[in-house]
Amino acid sequence: METQKISTYQRAQHEEVRANLELVYEALKEKGYNPITQIVGYVLSGDPTYITSHKNARSLIGRIERDELLEEMVREFLRDVM
Repeated sequence: METQKISTYQRAQHEEVRANLELVYEALKEKGYNPITQIVGYVLSGDPTYITSHKNARSLIGRIERDELLEEMVREFLRDVM
């Protein structure tokens, strides 16, 4: 398997997705939701009502393409298990 270099731009994109996802997670948690099930529901359906508007979370997650969001979650998971 070849090693891929990640550009500075791509790295910044990953960091922005991660930071926004963390903010959304915290907003959902503060409102008493299970953040994992809510985010999964959003990723699967595309329905923004899975995400609270508390702390602008719905707007933040709306800035991220769902495929980018899924890529980042898989990347983090694999980073943790490998």
